[in-house]
Amino acid sequence: MLRISRLFAALAIVSLVASPVMAAETLNAYTIMPEKYASQITRAFTEKTGIKVNFVRFAAGEALARLVAEKNNPQVDVLIGGPADTYEAGIKEGLFEAYLPEGLGVPEEFRSKDGYWIGYGLIPLIFMTNTNFLEKNGLEAPQSWQDLLNPAYKNGLQMADARTSGTATERIYALVKCYGEDEAFAYQKKLHQNIQLYTKSGQGGAMPIASGQAASGIFYLVDALDVQQQGYPVVISYPGEGTTYGIDAIGIIKGAKNMDAAKKFVDWSSSVDFANLMMEKKINYVPVHKDATITDPVLDMSQHKFFSADAEWKGAKRKEYVDRWISEVIQ
Repeated sequence: MLRISRLFAALAIVSLVASPVMAAETLNAYTIMPEKYASQITRAFTEKTGIKVNFVRFAAGEALARLVAEKNNPQVDVLIGGPADTYEAGIKEGLFEAYLPEGLGVPEEFRSKDGYWIGYGLIPLIFMTNTNFLEKNGLEAPQSWQDLLNPAYKNGLQMADARTSGTATERIYALVKCYGEDEAFAYQKKLHQNIQLYTKSGQGGAMPIASGQAASGIFYLVDALDVQQQGYPVVISYPGEGTTYGIDAIGIIKGAKNMDAAKKFVDWSSSVDFANLMMEKKINYVPVHKDATITDPVLDMSQHKFFSADAEWKGAKRKEYVDRWISEVIQ
């Protein structure tokens, strides 16, 4: 914490030195969004508003824990990205400030009813598999949750750790919706036998699979597409039984020291301009703004089966399911 506080302080000093007459408006943030995307988004916001953004990236569980620890003296103004159940868990801790921009174009099902978080994109949960591994083993890309139990995948799966990652909690929600609670955890105990490594963040296993160090894993589409678009030999597939999706969101931290800048950021992130920026920059979330135009067919979710799993339910179940995953699956 001390190191991060010093980082923000140092950045503030640099800003003051650069503008001795008037300090530029500043926004401090934690982000759960991949750093390459957060950099593009915050740069665009600065170009549009002149507001300098300082951010530090964490996995979802880490960001939430840090915000809880800093509750009485917030070090940042906004949380950028991460699944909405993380925000719902934070609401219970009193971490977020309610704010709804005027002219909001985000449908109700993709935002907090009280304005504590606003979604900007959907992130379906998918399988990503190395194509060289499939060819070597004479396999098709997995089309079912059960396919990952195949002994061919033994010691070959990398996916996120539920103690730190929102992608991992999404995996649990999807399995519960598909099989029911008891069967979902029984399945995960079997799946554990094929795990090579649980990674701290949701995207952590993507490059090992891309490079052939691991065979397959369960990811959010945004992370898998990033790897695929870089030209690595991976294939994306969906479980035929159905899956869920996360709502990636943004929220203002209660007690933010730069509240006006935080509100401007939420205003902008809720606009159709933001949705179009994601399409233009290949920031691979499915936009939720009612006026957004989805130009990339790979982001068309209509061809796959999805279970309904609202963010409030996820937030309410998050700790219970993580605790059960720890006690029943990995111990």
